[in-house]
Amino acid sequence: MKKGTAVSTEKVNPVFEKLEQLTKIQRIGIWIGVLVLIVAAFVYFSYLPNFKQIDKLRNKLAKIEKQLEVAKKNARELNAFRKKMQEAEDQFKIVMQALPEKEEIPTLLTGISRAGKDAGLEFILFQPKPERKKDFYAEIPVAIKVIGGYHGVATFFENVAELNRIVNIRDVHMVPDKGSEKLLTNCSAVTYKFLEESEQPKKKSRKSKRKKK
Repeated sequence: MKKGTAVSTEKVNPVFEKLEQLTKIQRIGIWIGVLVLIVAAFVYFSYLPNFKQIDKLRNKLAKIEKQLEVAKKNARELNAFRKKMQEAEDQFKIVMQALPEKEEIPTLLTGISRAGKDAGLEFILFQPKPERKKDFYAEIPVAIKVIGGYHGVATFFENVAELNRIVNIRDVHMVPDKGSEKLLTNCSAVTYKFLEESEQPKKKSRKSKRKKK
């Protein structure tokens, strides 16, 4: 063991002797080089693997943030869609309330007639026409012919508009009444009623439409 130690010491001594022969600046340079190698080894074996892992985590975090942003956007759009649907349902309910039921039609027609008489008009014609079925409702037109002043006709139209059910005045035509200073007014008052599912017109299938073409 002592011989081995002596041999190794003999091999190492020349190295120290050479180091002693170097100038102080050279020795400092060597120590700096050794320190740089140690730091480089530490960075390579310790920091770089962690840096790669951190980079992967950053990329993963960026993807998650994008997915989260998309989810938030979809949530906002869904809430906006639900709000619009609720508004549409509310509007539909209001319209449905304004559509008279079947048993209310005679009372509504009486109300239209009374609105004209209250305006000072003389009815020459008040004739309900056959109903015209649409999707979930039916139009009930009434042919009207009255004699009266312009302001009386305007008041009649206003009174009809204030009824608690939907009534539209269409096809208004006014001409002077022969033999008087009044106007002869022809028009149509169109009201509507809700149709039960059994009363609604059957929708034609696409196949039947294609055959007709």
